[in-house]
Amino acid sequence: MINDQALDTLFRTARTQNGWLDKPVTDEELRQLYELAKLGPTAANSCPARFVFLRTAEAKERLRPALSQGNLEKTMKAPVVTIVAYDTQFHEFLPKLFPHNPGMKAVFEGPEKAALREVGGMRNGSLQGGYFIMAARAVGLECGPMSGFDNAKVDAEFFPDGRFKSNFLCNLGHGDPSKVMPRLPRLSFEEACQLL
Repeated sequence: MINDQALDTLFRTARTQNGWLDKPVTDEELRQLYELAKLGPTAANSCPARFVFLRTAEAKERLRPALSQGNLEKTMKAPVVTIVAYDTQFHEFLPKLFPHNPGMKAVFEGPEKAALREVGGMRNGSLQGGYFIMAARAVGLECGPMSGFDNAKVDAEFFPDGRFKSNFLCNLGHGDPSKVMPRLPRLSFEEACQLL
């Protein structure tokens, strides 16, 4: 088992960030984050998640029209805003990612398999989004994941060819402790779990 410091960093003391210190996020930190996040398991090693890092004011301005009012200020001030998306044609990479089963790509090919690709892309891309948050915390960054935005507007602006679809946004940086809310309640084991 990992030690208490690691558990605190990943879970116990980690919070959703609502404000940011004036400290940049480096390209190397983003690369380290991805190199960890990509290691998490996905079905058939499909790895459908795609990450678009918005680092400049100009890039974030393109996102502004899609943001809900409650997420606007903290997102525009974040050092990095990540669009966590998924590739609707992820199966094209399966010969590389799942080489021991050459027939796996065909499982997802064709217009009749669009719904299967959609479910697989969204589900496994969401798993990778969770790994992304844990990896960010592991490399010393803090996160503000959110779904308060207009997916259609984000997709039209950043993915106009329709291949990628946005899942959620995740602000990244070094959090301002004065802007963190206390941890909200969670369900108990008995409320959320069954032992059969």
